[in-house]
Amino acid sequence: MKKIFSFLFFCSAFTAFGQASVSYYPFGGSQFIAVSSNPNRLAWIDARVQTNTLFGSLSTTLAPMINVRRTPNANYYVGASVRFNALNTLVDDDILEGYALHAGVRVAVPYVSGLRAAFELSPYSRANFKSGVFYSHLGLAYQFRKK
Repeated sequence: MKKIFSFLFFCSAFTAFGQASVSYYPFGGSQFIAVSSNPNRLAWIDARVQTNTLFGSLSTTLAPMINVRRTPNANYYVGASVRFNALNTLVDDDILEGYALHAGVRVAVPYVSGLRAAFELSPYSRANFKSGVFYSHLGLAYQFRKK
């Protein structure tokens, strides 16, 4: 079921964005998949869904990003995000879970066109700003190209 959900998420985002990037971050505090608009542009958006659970938490994150430096082999970016969970309404809790800041880099993997290694640092705070955690994420990203 988790694979079907992931596949549908990728397909819908790919058709919506045209030239998109798909990422998987298996290492770090929380595992997630992400679909991005074109990360080579100055401004782009990243949509993330946790993959470590299906029904326990369907936390979704929307993160607009800005590239601060672009080279042929790497993109350095910063951004902010909001995290929400639609299932929280089932237990009479707020949909909004928290906020995060992001600073990261995507580096091209030699000899594999479109594949990038991704590293990101993200301080996260709950919506009430009473607690938080500092995440570091390591993963792979594949950038699709229009023909």
